[in-house]
Amino acid sequence: MFINCHSHFSFKYGTMSVEALIAEAKGKRLDSLALTDINCTAGLFPFIRAAQKAGIHPVIGIDFRNGVQQQYIGLARNQEGFFELNKHLSEHLTRKREFKSKAPAFENSFVIYPFSEKAFPLRENEFVGVHPSQLNKVLTSPWYRRKEKLVLLQPATFSSKLEFNAHRLLRSMDLNTLLSKLPISEQADSSDQLYSYADLIARCESHSYLLVNAQKLLEQCQFSFYFQAVKNRRDILGSDWEDFDFLRQETFKGALNRYPNFSPEINKRIDKELELIRQKGFVSYFLINYDIVTFAQHRNFYHVGRGSGANSIVAYCLGITDVDPIELDLYFERFINLYRENPPDFDIDFSWTDRDEVTDYIFRKYNGKQEEHVALLGSYSTFQYNSMLRELGKVFGLPKTDIESLIHHADKEDYEPDQFGKLIIKYSKVLHDMPSHLTIHACGILISHKPIHYYTATDMPPKGFPLAHIDMYTAEDIGLHKFDILSQRGLGHIKSSLEIIYQNQGIQVDIREVEKFKKDPKIKEHLRTGHTIGAFYVESPAMRMLLAKMKADTYLELVAASSIIRPGVARSGMMREYILRHIDHERRKTAHPVMADIMPETYGIMVYQEDVIKVAHYFAGLSLGEADVLRRGMSGKSRSKDEFQRVKEQFFENCKKLGREEKVAAEVWHQIESFAGYSFAKGHSASFAVESYQSLYLKAYFPLEFMVGVINNFGGFYHTEFYVHELRMNGADIQAPHLNESEYLTRIIEKTVFLGFIHMKYLEKATVEKLLSERRMNGPFLGLADFVARVEIGLEQLLILIRMTCFRFTGKTKQELLWEAHFLQNKRKAVASTNELFRSATTEIIFGKKPPQVPELDETDIRQDILDQIDILEFPLDSPFHLVKDQSVQGIKAKDLQSHLGKTVMILGYLVTVKYTRTVRGEVMNFGTFLDRDGDWIDTVHFPPVVKKYPFKGRAIYRIEGKVTEEFGFYSIEVDKLERMAYWNAAD
Repeated sequence: MFINCHSHFSFKYGTMSVEALIAEAKGKRLDSLALTDINCTAGLFPFIRAAQKAGIHPVIGIDFRNGVQQQYIGLARNQEGFFELNKHLSEHLTRKREFKSKAPAFENSFVIYPFSEKAFPLRENEFVGVHPSQLNKVLTSPWYRRKEKLVLLQPATFSSKLEFNAHRLLRSMDLNTLLSKLPISEQADSSDQLYSYADLIARCESHSYLLVNAQKLLEQCQFSFYFQAVKNRRDILGSDWEDFDFLRQETFKGALNRYPNFSPEINKRIDKELELIRQKGFVSYFLINYDIVTFAQHRNFYHVGRGSGANSIVAYCLGITDVDPIELDLYFERFINLYRENPPDFDIDFSWTDRDEVTDYIFRKYNGKQEEHVALLGSYSTFQYNSMLRELGKVFGLPKTDIESLIHHADKEDYEPDQFGKLIIKYSKVLHDMPSHLTIHACGILISHKPIHYYTATDMPPKGFPLAHIDMYTAEDIGLHKFDILSQRGLGHIKSSLEIIYQNQGIQVDIREVEKFKKDPKIKEHLRTGHTIGAFYVESPAMRMLLAKMKADTYLELVAASSIIRPGVARSGMMREYILRHIDHERRKTAHPVMADIMPETYGIMVYQEDVIKVAHYFAGLSLGEADVLRRGMSGKSRSKDEFQRVKEQFFENCKKLGREEKVAAEVWHQIESFAGYSFAKGHSASFAVESYQSLYLKAYFPLEFMVGVINNFGGFYHTEFYVHELRMNGADIQAPHLNESEYLTRIIEKTVFLGFIHMKYLEKATVEKLLSERRMNGPFLGLADFVARVEIGLEQLLILIRMTCFRFTGKTKQELLWEAHFLQNKRKAVASTNELFRSATTEIIFGKKPPQVPELDETDIRQDILDQIDILEFPLDSPFHLVKDQSVQGIKAKDLQSHLGKTVMILGYLVTVKYTRTVRGEVMNFGTFLDRDGDWIDTVHFPPVVKKYPFKGRAIYRIEGKVTEEFGFYSIEVDKLERMAYWNAAD
């Protein structure tokens, strides 16, 4: 009888989750109802699951509306009906068209129009819905003679007065209006709730035929759906056997390239994987990923295949990944096993410049001529606590200052808010985590065998590709396994570097010779010393410190380091224990014998995600299926807390039966818990390590070109300034942007690096385009007057170029050029106003034969140049230490720390970055990274008392006092005092 129910996926309208809606229906003892969210199909499959579990007959449909104005409701009689409803909704959403008052001629759906006193023609499958508040109008309308076409339209949008109030707040937020000004027409009726059968009959009085007719519609809607079947595109070549045969052929073809010494062990592993892939229905999943990377290779796009897919030898042979699972003894069951319900996982990274073309290829290749089969995976932005306080504050009309004060004090126990504050806090908790709007998943793409509209409606975001309404959990639940196409700057660094190396040195580098890189002594030295600035994933201060402490110089050590650095391992204290066991062979004997046997490579310490599976299976005797539930819970991918709790209890119960000591079992569980949301699969770490080696090779042998490539991709752990610093430390001649030499991006000529105009904060892109276009067409600029004559530019933009010394080739000082610029711009205006024809005249005609006489000016102070650089580039090109007001303060140098071990020292450091973390007690502590006068790195530790007394005060030069400490050969300073140094300014 309920044919118009809304969940919170009726964004900023409905208030009930799908689960809450079903629980409410069960409490009212309803045996069927229809979920019809407003212009959205996000909740339909979770609704079907929850309804079936509760013994309720689920009917699915869509409430088609223009804004909140209901045009009609569509109920799907079957799968074909759902398809036509989705397609109809998608056509309007993607084209941003309003719905007409009349529905199209659906063949497999029922249509219910809102009640109108004026009669109009109805098709056989079309009806008119009557709200209980409209019963009196029915008696006097033409519809009363056609009772068979009338059904009860009792919407269900909220479940209580509290939720009705929340609904009104949502409507106000949606309309960006005060709650007091919310129109009645923009909100639902307060009676739009679920009722028991008895209450519904009472509400309908003598119109029980409305209930009967509505129930008949619900009974005729039978949507049968087999969740377990894989819905991905299959039959890539025409049939299942052809697909599998092709996959097998390509795998063995690749194996001969990957393994010159092809062994029975390799053959056995390939056969095992192929059979499991076939059994689980993942053949097409592999073939499509293979097709994607093949396309990328033809376009000369670099990629990294990672995720648990790197555990697969089939993926390695196909070139989807570059990680050899035989070499690393990767656990294939982490990727696919018969007990694992969730799909395989390939994360394929491309350069940020190439990703959109790869995405476009997927849509062109796998979409049908008539129907769409491809869509971006959806996600949902949810209301979070602080943002809700802010939004509700606006709805209640609070001033901005009051809102910010409320946010600041709301979570404090002794805070006593006023009347409005209490309401805002109360309803922010009601609305917390409720979906706000549809958004795009970071990287997922769905490719379905049947047209995508059999499973979801689609929208059209600005990105220009159709967007599915379902999220990753729903997609996985219905058997649609996403393809993850990501972008990252690291691959952009590599691609750009190779192009720059060829331009500057004429050398073509084969970046795929990773096996050679693993043995390269120069790369080994970079790893051992943590000399990794710019290299993907290994350049952060924490990673450089870890590599130096481990003295890591092998592939396996780098793979381990990539995972050990993750917060999960570090937080549990296992990172330090790993380093100790790595260095001290005797300490390895302290590992529990079973743990050491399970994970000999990592000395009995859990480092990788699959270690959770191994330990749960072999240490605690859980089944592979239970172990995988545990792994998914720890990686933040499990939605069922009950299931996870059950497995946790089983873990301890099994440990007890196996005779494990209670203390040891608790410690093992603590390690597992520390992995929550942070751990890497070993194959994932190995994939990162491969890319790190590629970056390190370029850094070791082409340091200047590589660093220019990093700068031009604007991505990395550090600010551009410190990549420029790295260039300087490697012998580059760093030049500020130059009018005749610089391009939009940074360029290198032999060892001279000209920074690009893009780094000049205030310089408009249009100005740069005009400048470069004129220079290419008519040659270099001869001087300031020549430039002003040839390029139309405002005085403000011209002064920026002069302050950045872009005209230094003229031999004139900055002051002379600034004076001349004002003179020339004023002269240009005078000439232009006299005769417009002079706009294209030569310099001599505009400015006369005699250059202007420049008065005698003071010499430029280098400190003023540095301040100009900081203002325009946001970093200095000359040493920032020139700016220290008191030049008598010197201190020791970073390279001398070793000789001061255990002593308290004073050193000046230019701040690079600060890492904020918390102690086990929840107190804030910092790790600082600085540069000294010589450009060498300083690492500092700031414990909570020091953080409170001497906090960081922004980017500056600091006087650092503290004790020099050493751990595993890595030197740092435990800070006792931190003081920001005063800077010179022109007024002094």
